[in-house]
Amino acid sequence: MTNIVQVQVLSWAPPSLSSSLMTIGNLNPTEEIGASAWHIDLDGHRILLDSGIHPKIDGAPSLPLFELIAKEDLDSIAITHCHHDHCGALPVAAKYFPQAHLLMSELSYYLLPRILHNSVNVMKKQAAEKNIPEYPLYTHEDVDLLKPRFQGFKYNREVEWISFQKTRLGIPSPTLELFDAGHTLGSAGVLIKSNNGKSLFYTGDCCLHDQTLLRRAHFKNVKADILIMETTRGDHNSNPSHVYERRRFANSLVKAQREKRSIMIPVFALGRTQEVLAEIALLMQEGRIPPQTIFVGGLGKTFTEIYDRLSHHTNRSHKDLHFSEALSLQVLEPSAIQRIKLSKSRIFVITAGMMSENTPAHDLALRFMSEVEHTIFFVGYADPDSPAGRLKVADKGTPFFFSDHVQEAICRCDREHFDLTAHAYRKELLELVRQISPKTVILAHGSTPSKDWFAQQIQTNHPEIQTIDIKSGEFVTL
Repeated sequence: MTNIVQVQVLSWAPPSLSSSLMTIGNLNPTEEIGASAWHIDLDGHRILLDSGIHPKIDGAPSLPLFELIAKEDLDSIAITHCHHDHCGALPVAAKYFPQAHLLMSELSYYLLPRILHNSVNVMKKQAAEKNIPEYPLYTHEDVDLLKPRFQGFKYNREVEWISFQKTRLGIPSPTLELFDAGHTLGSAGVLIKSNNGKSLFYTGDCCLHDQTLLRRAHFKNVKADILIMETTRGDHNSNPSHVYERRRFANSLVKAQREKRSIMIPVFALGRTQEVLAEIALLMQEGRIPPQTIFVGGLGKTFTEIYDRLSHHTNRSHKDLHFSEALSLQVLEPSAIQRIKLSKSRIFVITAGMMSENTPAHDLALRFMSEVEHTIFFVGYADPDSPAGRLKVADKGTPFFFSDHVQEAICRCDREHFDLTAHAYRKELLELVRQISPKTVILAHGSTPSKDWFAQQIQTNHPEIQTIDIKSGEFVTL
């Protein structure tokens, strides 16, 4: 049994301004990790926390449930970080709410336009390949027109939501403060405070241990009445040492180089690409692997250059490690995937992490699968229903369904798995609950087993804390 409070709210009206209540709505269209979006009404001021796109759904159904709040005056939209499931629907939200201020960290300010422009390119491609006539959901022009509305803030700076009315019926605007979440460049947890002392903290996606490059989240002094907490790793029984996993990765890469095997590492363009490249650069500096060209995806290289540019504005290790100086990076063009030689112990750090169809990672994986002497390294999560997820668990030498494009495939190459997650381990998140000491925890961004595990643990260790699972489309007043 768990202590998750199942709240069934079928409709919502704004609370009375004299009630000083907080209403929280979950606009994710599904009950899984998808299009993150939380609507908060505090003292009559309204903010949207994140505006993501569901990565496993095509077309308009991938969007948050904006229609549930379409008639409301929304003061601001705050983006926690620049992964599509948290920011990909921002241009759509901005059309719904043309008066809303668009708030983010100063580091995300540099990343977000590139993320959104890339999203347009992907949707245009999918419109033709998958016959999705409603794509793109927004255009390059929409993104360009949006940029003047972006407002980037430093971490640990308390600011007003900057309501276009400044106050609602004389009630001062609540404040917002961003805290470094350690998940990827620019990621932020969001602390909201009302003028009468009520507070809410939204972790977004966070990492509470040091990665190779980025240091852990800086949530040390956060206190709040309500905590909206990610639960991504709640269904992971083991929480391996990140240092241990890094050591395993390094040793395996060194061994592969000695044996003249080529290595493919499928990664996300933002975050995982740069963490893996940092490991490779350190191994070269230590003389454990020879200097060589590293093949990367085009978007991954773009974000890697931004990491360099912002290195001294980031809470990271190895501030003097600049990829442009430490590594020779070459973009692997799609046209070169079929002809490039794999017989020279090459290293490929290639997007996309899920090996989606018509991506360099998907097509290069087909070549690697047929070559028994080479290896694919998986360094993070791979959705079980994605090509990467299916390849990750496929029996060697046995036919398996890889993707709609190629249908059946046989993997003859070796694969190794390394848990280099950028999400907090579940024990770290339980410690965060103890530190923040909220009255209520709202479980977010996780599977049902993940949420159940956290609910059980919070009930056991903190019986005074209420745990709530707000379902898709529901609004709860606290």
